[in-house]
Amino acid sequence: MGGTILLVDDEKEITQLLDIYLKNEGFTLLTAHDGLEALELLKTHHVDLIILDVMMPRMDGIQACMKIREDKQMPIIMLSAKGQEIDKITGLSIGADDYVVKPFSPLEMLARVKSQLRRYRQLTGMPAKNDSEIVIDELVINTATHKVIVDQVEVRLTPREFAILHVLARNRGMVLSMEQIYEAVWNERFYESNNTVMVHIRKIREKIEKDPSAPQYIKTVWGIGYTIE
Repeated sequence: MGGTILLVDDEKEITQLLDIYLKNEGFTLLTAHDGLEALELLKTHHVDLIILDVMMPRMDGIQACMKIREDKQMPIIMLSAKGQEIDKITGLSIGADDYVVKPFSPLEMLARVKSQLRRYRQLTGMPAKNDSEIVIDELVINTATHKVIVDQVEVRLTPREFAILHVLARNRGMVLSMEQIYEAVWNERFYESNNTVMVHIRKIREKIEKDPSAPQYIKTVWGIGYTIE
């Protein structure tokens, strides 16, 4: 698969461990010890995916993720010793695509890296087609260029957010449950207590809706799921 991974973590043991596994799989690894170092590296290097620790000196992972998401769309995997659901929701709500709790299996991390890259490349590398644009009122979703336009202004979505919006748009008029959306986008089994889809829907609404509390596009069908009418 290949690609350049930016690992942002101040723990030397984790850096050394992932360095071995990632390089053995053909990845190029860049490392930073805090969020500020990561932002500087991103100014001068092309990066395909970021593994970002939450707890770091100077600038932590939450701050760094929000800053990165201002103008970059590559997948971000958050890494933290905290495993409570609220911490995962926080990481996902500020733009992360996945969340891994320490201690973790290097093989699991490698699998997640490959999965995120594969999905991102599928979303951004689709060949242009006659039906590459989905137009719903003032909302334009281009599946070839991975761009979303609202009222003639481009809106930046994360890969996960784009995938959710695309699933709803291509099934316009249908009500999709959180389970259906999750399994279509994440390609893994949905668990009843999982609030991931709800968090991502909220973030999408904040970006594409004039009034997220009274959405024009993504409607909630209480007790069932979400739809774009």
